[in-house]
Amino acid sequence: MSIRYSKYLPGFIFITDLLLLNLAINIANYIQFGTYQTNRSSSFVLILINLSWVLVSALSGSFKIKRPLSLRDNLNRFILTLIYHLLIIFAVFYFFKLFDFSRLLMLIGYGLFFGFVIVHRSAVFFCLDYIRKKGYNHRQIVIIGDEKIAERLLLSFSHHPEYGYDLSDFISEEHVHAMDENSLTQRLLNLQPNEIFICYKQLDNKLLSKLIKFGEDNFIKIKVVSDLILNNNAAELVNYSDLPVLQITSHPEIAMKIRILKRGFDVLFSTGVMIAGAPVFVVLYIATKVSSKGPVFYRQERIGRNLRPFYIYKFRSMYIDAEKFGPQLSSDHDPRITKWGRIIRRTRLDELPQFWNVFKGEMSVVGPRPERQHYIEQLVKRTPNYKKLLRVKPGITSIGQVYYGYAENVDQMRDRCRYDLLYLENISLNSDINIIFKTVKVMVQAKGK
Repeated sequence: MSIRYSKYLPGFIFITDLLLLNLAINIANYIQFGTYQTNRSSSFVLILINLSWVLVSALSGSFKIKRPLSLRDNLNRFILTLIYHLLIIFAVFYFFKLFDFSRLLMLIGYGLFFGFVIVHRSAVFFCLDYIRKKGYNHRQIVIIGDEKIAERLLLSFSHHPEYGYDLSDFISEEHVHAMDENSLTQRLLNLQPNEIFICYKQLDNKLLSKLIKFGEDNFIKIKVVSDLILNNNAAELVNYSDLPVLQITSHPEIAMKIRILKRGFDVLFSTGVMIAGAPVFVVLYIATKVSSKGPVFYRQERIGRNLRPFYIYKFRSMYIDAEKFGPQLSSDHDPRITKWGRIIRRTRLDELPQFWNVFKGEMSVVGPRPERQHYIEQLVKRTPNYKKLLRVKPGITSIGQVYYGYAENVDQMRDRCRYDLLYLENISLNSDINIIFKTVKVMVQAKGK
C-alpha cells in the first residue's frame, strides 16, 4: 500500500510548534503570576515571540522531516532555530529597553517549550516508524546502475521498513548504455518515481548531470549511492565547497531518540525506586550501620562517559581501610567483605544508592560497569575495543553483570567486557528493560557474584 500523508506533515509540525510555544509561555505566566492573562507589555512581547518564531522557523525549515528518519538531526536543527529566535528576542528587548519583562518567565517558558518539542518530535517519529512499517506513507523509487550495489541498497531497505521505500523498477548499467537519452527520460516519466538512486562504481559525469536536470525539472530527488562497504562503521557526508567527502568512524553515535528515551526512562525509574524504595533504604542504612564500624555509604571515583570522572555511591560492604594497600578487586571469599556485606553483594542491594548517580545523569540504569582509571588503563592495553564502552554512560546493571557478575581480575573484566560490547551494538529501550528483569531475578535468587 502506498499512501502518502507526509505532504501535510510539515504544516502540522509548523503549527504545532507555534501552539506549543504559546502554551509554554502561558504556563510560565501562570507559574509566576498565578494567571493566564497578560498585561499590555506582555502582550507586545507575546506577539513579538510569535512573529519572530514564524519567520525564523520558516527560514530554517526546522519543521521539515526528511528520509531516512533522524530525530537527532531534526532536533539539532530545531535547537539552532531556537537560538536564532532567542537572539532576535533579546535584541528587541535591548533596542526597546524592555527591561521590566520577567526574565524568569522567559527561562521557564522556553525550558517548557524545549521539553514539549522533544516529546512531540519523539512521538511524531515513533508514529512515522510505525505507519511506514505497516505499509503506509511509502515512496516509489527507481534504482539505476550496478546490480550488486543495488542489491545491497535493497537489502538495507528490507532491514529498515521505516524508511518507507517501494521499488518501482531497476535499470541496469547495460540497459542505460543501450538506451538513448529520450528513451531513458520517457521510461522514468512513465514510472513516476519520487526518488531515483544512482548506483555506479565509476559514475559518468554527463549522465549524472542529465539525471540531476531531469530530477529538478520533474520534482524528483536524485541520490547517489557509493560502492563503499562500511560494515559496522558509520559515515557522514561533509561538503568542502563543491567537493563531497565521506567522514568515516568506527564509533557510530547512538540515535538521538534512543538517548532521549533512555534518559527519560532513567529519570522516571530512578525517581520511582528512590521514592518507593525509601523504607528499604532505611532498613539497609540501619543494618549497615550496626553490622560493622565505619560509614554507611562508600564513595569511590569511577570513570564515566567520555572519560569523565565521577563518584559512585554504594552501601558499604567491606571493612574500613579495605584498600589501604592500593586498588584491589574483590573475590568470592574476600576477607575484607563483612558478613552483612556478603548478603547485600549477592542480592545487589549494595548498588541501590547508585540510583542517585542515575538521577544526576552520571550513570544510566543499564550500561557497562564503571571502572577505575587504574583498571581501565590495563583493559585498554589488552582489549582496545574497551574504549567503545567509554562513549556511553556506565550503568548500575548490564548484560555483563547479569551473565558474568563481579570480576576478580583483569582477565575476567575482559571476559565481561565482551558482553557489554554486544549490548552496545544492539542498544535499545527494550533490551534495557529485559536486562532489568534479569537483574531482578538475580537479586531475588541471591545469585550475584
